[in-house]
Order: sequence, then structure tokens, then C-alpha cells
Amino acid sequence: MSTVKHTLTHIPRSGRRREVVENDQFAAFARRIIRAHGRRVATGDVEALRDLVALSTNLDQAIGEAVIGLRAFGYSWAEIGQRLGISRQAAQQRWGGQA
Repeated sequence: MSTVKHTLTHIPRSGRRREVVENDQFAAFARRIIRAHGRRVATGDVEALRDLVALSTNLDQAIGEAVIGLRAFGYSWAEIGQRLGISRQAAQQRWGGQA
């Protein structure tokens, strides 16, 4: 007898792809926050400029983590490159050494 509650355990249908939940809304929320931060800096908060620039580093790191996670989940370089609008080779050159 299994102790796993199947209604609470997510099992990908195809074995590798997960159902997308709220990605569009979440990405829109993140964009709104970044734009709001830029507007705050633009109103004279010069001290926050460094923090705003640091977000680009955080974003690059998050993209790298996402790509490596997708590779571990079974996505090909071609699939990742296609979503990013770049070639499979470009994606592999950019993030292949981080795995």
C-alpha cells in the first residue's frame, strides 16, 4: 500500500514536460517590478542605481540556472535555443559549460 497521496503528487504527463502554471502572469509581474524600480531611480534615487544594474547580473544567473535545469529535465539544446531565438550551437556555447 502506497503512502503517497496521488492528488498531491505532480507527475509529468509525458515523463519530462511539466504543466505550465502562471508563467505569463509571473513574468509580467517581474517586468512590472523592474520597470517600477527604474522609475524610482529616475526620480532621483541615485543610490538605487547600483541595485538596478545588479539585477542584470541576477537575471543572467537565473537564466543560466533555468537552462541547466531544463537540460537536466531532458530538453535539448535545439528546444532551448528555439525558445530563446538562437541556434542550438549558440545556446550550448553560452550555457553548456555550466552544467
